[in-house]
Amino acid sequence: MKNVITPMLLGLTIATATIPALAHQANHSAHHAMEKEQKDWGIGGDASAVTRTIEITMLDTMRFVPDQITVKQGETVRLTVKNSGKVMHELVIGTKQELDMHAEMMKKHPNMEHDEPYMAHVAPGKSADMIWNFNRAGQFDFACLLPGHYSAGMVGKINVTSGAQ
Repeated sequence: MKNVITPMLLGLTIATATIPALAHQANHSAHHAMEKEQKDWGIGGDASAVTRTIEITMLDTMRFVPDQITVKQGETVRLTVKNSGKVMHELVIGTKQELDMHAEMMKKHPNMEHDEPYMAHVAPGKSADMIWNFNRAGQFDFACLLPGHYSAGMVGKINVTSGAQ
């Protein structure tokens, strides 16, 4: 009887582990149908509104090139994020406080999936596009929040200038 129970328990364990994954997939699909969310650093943009493209390269030296960009308030920009390294990298836009909190979550859940318009998770040798409308002036940050990358200094700055400047 022990041989019968063990496979049944294994099947139950697999089924139980699969339910959260299926729920995540359902939420993942639902996320794409959500409206864009205004953040302190802007809002997801539309491809038809892009005024320019800025390429940002991610390196295994834990650096972004360039690590500082300037955009005008109201500008919709395509950020082409290229991973020139041999390890996974990401670019997440936010305030320093938001990035600090997200980095702490990433330490606890290093395989956490990202599915926000201000985040790009990029495999080695690949690139991804982010379209973002910088509709709020100010100083904002971007970073790779994968464990160890943020603390190694994989960060950058975004200066959003107001029309009055």
